[in-house]
Parts: sequence; structure tokens; C-alpha cells
Amino acid sequence: MDNIRGKTIAITGAARGIGFATAKALLQRGARVVIGDRDVALEESAVAQLSKLGPVSGHPLDVTDPESFATFLDKARADGGGHIDVLINNAGVMPVGPFLDHSDQSVRSAVEVNFYGVLTGCRLALPEMARRRSGHIVNIASLAGVLAVPGQALYAGTKFAVVGLSTALSDEFAPQGVQISCVMPTFTNTELIAGTNATGANKPVQPEDIAAAVVKMLDKPKTIVSVPYPLRFIATGTAFLAPRARRWLGKKMGTDRVFLDFDTTARAAYEQRAQTATGVVEPPKNS
Repeated sequence: MDNIRGKTIAITGAARGIGFATAKALLQRGARVVIGDRDVALEESAVAQLSKLGPVSGHPLDVTDPESFATFLDKARADGGGHIDVLINNAGVMPVGPFLDHSDQSVRSAVEVNFYGVLTGCRLALPEMARRRSGHIVNIASLAGVLAVPGQALYAGTKFAVVGLSTALSDEFAPQGVQISCVMPTFTNTELIAGTNATGANKPVQPEDIAAAVVKMLDKPKTIVSVPYPLRFIATGTAFLAPRARRWLGKKMGTDRVFLDFDTTARAAYEQRAQTATGVVEPPKNS
């Protein structure tokens, strides 16, 4: 049975980056895709581009607002013939830098988007999927969700939560015929790593690599997949090393300072957006 062709798949935060690449990959496999994003102008532009590949629609979405999320899912169901086969919780932000430098606003934005948004999506989509005894939720987390590095404490905390949530829900809802999965990318070549020096051992992967992993996971469901795949075992093993060994390895791999020593000017625009990642941004009205 094809788990993608003809299915209705809703994706959050899909106007750019990983979400946009995933929408493209799924449309190419014959899915009906519904994207949500808080940036309405960008979401409309993304739909215009994606429409060349297959049936796609888009709606405003603030994942931190349960009412906005519920409305988005209702519209996705209407677009898809009454139900959603797959929900991909992709929306996320990545504040980096010294832990004590994060503002209260930055902390709240990261927690509300990265964890509360995923939690809300699961709570809203699971009842219908459980009743139908069919459905799949894919949560986009990060390898930071099993191995945190300096300068990523806030981000890693939210992603650890997503990995734990996904694992527990996977086992809880399996008897009800619903799949819950978690994709953990390493540093990805999107705005999230703006201003950082990702080279050598922490060379970034491309959004298309994450999209391919999502497609593969829908074809053959698993609970957790990392991108690249072997890093899952390295990250898990490293987390259990003695402190001195872990810090020595971090220095060797260049992960000990990558999120502490970065170009603040090059990253400023993204950090500002990450700190204020709640609410729907409407396009400016014509004068």
C-alpha cells in the first residue's frame, strides 16, 4: 500500500526551508499537501511555486495558538476530503548563544514554537486518527535532542522534549493504529545556522536530505531516524561518555564553540525573527 500517493498531508512552517523541501518531495510522490505558516505572504508565494507540482493549498498558522492550529487543521481536512492522513510538525526556531544571554522573550518563543507547538499539533490531530485507526504524525526534532552542545542549551532542551514526546506517543498509540515518528537532522543548511561556521565534522546537510528522510519514514515507518543516519549512534554514544571525554570529543569535532563563536551581525535578522516567532504576520495592505 502506498502511504503517500493520494494522501492528505499537512505541514507546519512549510513556507521555507525543511518544510518547503518536504512539501515538494511529497507532491512529487502524488500527495495532496496543505502547508501552514505564520508569514502569510511567504506562505502564498510558496503555494504558488508548489502548485506546479500537484494539489497544494496553504493557510495562515501560528502553532503557539491552539485556536489557530485547530482552524488550520479544519481547513486542511476540508481541502483533503474530510480527514488528514499525515501531520508533519515542522515549525521551529533555533536561538543560539550563551545560555544566560537569552531574553525571556527568546526563551518563551523557543519553548512555545518548538515544544508547545508540536504538543498542540499532536493533541489536535490524534483524536481523529485514533478513531479512524489510521494516521501518521512526524515531528521534526534535531540531533540536539539527544546530544546538546554549548550555546544550544535552550534549543536542545526543546528538542529533547520533542524526542521524548514522540517516543512515548509512538508506543502509546501503536495499538490504535497510529504511527508517531521523529526525524533528527544535524545542522541543516537553512537560516537556522546563519552566521555560524559549520565545517568538517559539523558540515550541514541540505533541506532536501531531511525531506527524503521524511518520505522514507512514511514509506516504511520508524520511531526515530537521524540525518545522516549514522550520527544517531555517535550522538547517543557521546551523550554517555564521561564529561572529560565528551568535552575532548566536542573540541575535536568543533562543536564546543560553533554556537558560541558566531557572526552576530550575519545572524541578527534570524535571531530577531526567532525571538518573535508567535502570531500570524499579515502582508502589508496596499495604500
